[in-house]
Amino acid sequence: MAKEEKSRLFGLLGRDISYSFSRGYFSKKFTQLNLENHNYVNFDLPKIDDFPTILEDNEGVRGINVTIPYKEEVMPYLDKIDKTAKEIGAVNTIKITKRGNLKGYNSDVVGFEKSIKPLLKKHHKKALILGTGGASKAIAYALKRNDIKYKFVSRNPEGKKQISYADLSQEIIEDYTVIVNSTPLGTSPDIDNCPAIPYQFLTSKHLLYDLIYNPEVSKFLSNGKEKGAAIKNGYEMLELQAEESWRIWNS
Repeated sequence: MAKEEKSRLFGLLGRDISYSFSRGYFSKKFTQLNLENHNYVNFDLPKIDDFPTILEDNEGVRGINVTIPYKEEVMPYLDKIDKTAKEIGAVNTIKITKRGNLKGYNSDVVGFEKSIKPLLKKHHKKALILGTGGASKAIAYALKRNDIKYKFVSRNPEGKKQISYADLSQEIIEDYTVIVNSTPLGTSPDIDNCPAIPYQFLTSKHLLYDLIYNPEVSKFLSNGKEKGAAIKNGYEMLELQAEESWRIWNS
């Protein structure tokens, strides 16, 4: 059987991304599928202005994942943006077409929605999203799609949808029974850190979801578990969004 004519390159765009879940995940996937001409690398850029050099310096780029801090900053560099990604206001998957056009998508929303849905109970009507970065926007979109009202919690709140950590009273915590951490606080090696919320008001009615997966149980999740809350880390979300990216690149 003839080998595919050209090598295909995929990669992760971000800053300080040596850890890269995506690189390990896709490298293993390519091996399992015997795709010898497929490679996955890290495009670790100090600033988004360098983004055009990725395509200039690398032949055969077919798809790019995007992580912190470029999910919003990369958007002006794209030729087209998928409707959902446009509504979310963040891109984490870029498809390079045969004509060389760049189209942006958001697979975070699929990963988050599929992974949290089995844990949602009838009383989970309101959610707090800790952090306001690119991933938080996909979370908000998925929650809205599932009729869950939400507020962002930020160190520097802006607008009516955002509140500060100082605003988190017992009443708010008891009312908002889903709490999602989209900040990097608590990621290894900084495992003793966690978002500054009043954990003492958590109960068994709460669901705590952390986008962090390393460590497996972050301080944020551990504090919730102590109060009887349901907990979930972000590993399955990453797997699901990676598979959605793969589907997009091959569609």
